[in-house]
Amino acid sequence: QLQLVESGGGLVQAGGSLRLSCAAAGIRLNGYTVGWFRQAPGKEREAVSCISLSISGTDYSDSVKGRFTIARDNAKGEVYLQMDNLKPADTAVYYCAAQWAPFVRTCAVTNGAAHYDHWGQGTTVTVSS
Repeated sequence: QLQLVESGGGLVQAGGSLRLSCAAAGIRLNGYTVGWFRQAPGKEREAVSCISLSISGTDYSDSVKGRFTIARDNAKGEVYLQMDNLKPADTAVYYCAAQWAPFVRTCAVTNGAAHYDHWGQGTTVTVSS
């Protein structure tokens, strides 16, 4: 079972930035499509972004497009979510998820949570106004 670990969450003021990381214990994520999701208190889990095997295969939800950037470092086998111009509405627990897809070069946030087999425990992002 792939064990995903997120890191990089924290408390930041509105307009600030954070970078979240997603890594797998002992395994590189190079052959996986990786998605970032978030869940705010009392709300459903929301897909935020995804990246396929190809570093150019990315997608974003409308709520974060232009502010968040997903990337992967194949040398380290990790995936990152750079979050800029953060807003209080971005406050949530952020999860990374992975799906083995070594031949898939695109992804879509509309695929949803059911598309992914492996999940991390989440990291909390709090944006103060």
